Amino acid sequence: MHEELQSTGQPEGGDGPLRTFIGLFLVPLLVVLVCVAVFVGFGWIAYDHNSAEDYLNDLKSGWRPRRAQAAYELSKVLVGDPAALDDVPGAREEIRRLFEESDDPEMRRYLVLIMGYTQDPEALPWLEATLADPDSETRIYTLWALGTLGDPDAVPLLARALQDPDPGIRKTAAFAMGELGLGAGVEPLVPLLEDGVADVRWNAALSLSRLGSDAGVPVLEQMLDRDLMAGVPEITQAQTEDAMVSAVQALGAVVGLEAQPLLEEIADSDPSLKVRRAAHAVLESLGV
Repeated sequence: MHEELQSTGQPEGGDGPLRTFIGLFLVPLLVVLVCVAVFVGFGWIAYDHNSAEDYLNDLKSGWRPRRAQAAYELSKVLVGDPAALDDVPGAREEIRRLFEESDDPEMRRYLVLIMGYTQDPEALPWLEATLADPDSETRIYTLWALGTLGDPDAVPLLARALQDPDPGIRKTAAFAMGELGLGAGVEPLVPLLEDGVADVRWNAALSLSRLGSDAGVPVLEQMLDRDLMAGVPEITQAQTEDAMVSAVQALGAVVGLEAQPLLEEIADSDPSLKVRRAAHAVLESLGV
């Protein structure tokens, strides 16, 4: 994908721009990848026509602004085409080398994403070490990378992050566990269904549904309760709708026809056209 709310305000431990932005979104880093593009000047428009190999060559250049921009652009390319560097000899090794040598936090964040998107089989030691990075935003990007890495050995690393005192870390790890898509992630996610922060619970429930587990169904049903959603501090109407749409889709996927009565009620009476349409679409997919 490249194409996921916090009940207590900002995540603990700092108010960096990434943390401020992800505080109220279920899919934090995907939104960030779009927003950081503001940093790009109009002079970079021509970059749209460059290839993944072109961006890699710019990453090797000595001009610092070009390197950071190239890392960002390459991460965008790989979202749509994770195999874009597969035919470039030594590309993964070069990314790891650049990561080791870089002292630019922004560039390092994009490089860890690139390691994940390319599913570099040698990347895990670098990503594991980066989970101890003093920069919390870099740790969040690293969790995202672990979710896309496709390596079963990423499960225990994400499981440890699920117990982090920072809710921003917990919710990102929960989402990443669903992205990783391995059944071994189910057991570590279940305790987060009782987390004190709403969107940590939600990310856990949504990821459990992606892993084929119905353990998060009670939380998914809570996400479809308008009265409960209205009690979540600082949540906007648009964010409520997005969360409800995600819950509708997850409930249909993991419960199926057993969710029909609730989905029909939502499809008929929810005040949001977007949510009603999502419920209708799920019912249709279930043959109702």
